[in-house]
Amino acid sequence: MNKPTAAQLQARVAELEAKLASRRPKPSLKVSAKGGVSLYGLGRWPVTLYREGWNTVLEMTDEIRQFLNDHASELSTKQPA
Repeated sequence: MNKPTAAQLQARVAELEAKLASRRPKPSLKVSAKGGVSLYGLGRWPVTLYREGWNTVLEMTDEIRQFLNDHASELSTKQPA
């Protein structure tokens, strides 16, 4: 059996990454049983807030982006499952 070349291995890695990416669910929204809005697809559990909570988060968009930029060196990153 021949050992694969570096180029063949890189091609296989790219192929597998593309396959994994296609399996990842796109984020989606649903109305919960109690009338909240649940955001699915970010992690294992949904993020559920009532309308007022989502409006508060949306109003903070610029503040959240600035915080993420200011603390980038302290924050961990995780590839979606």
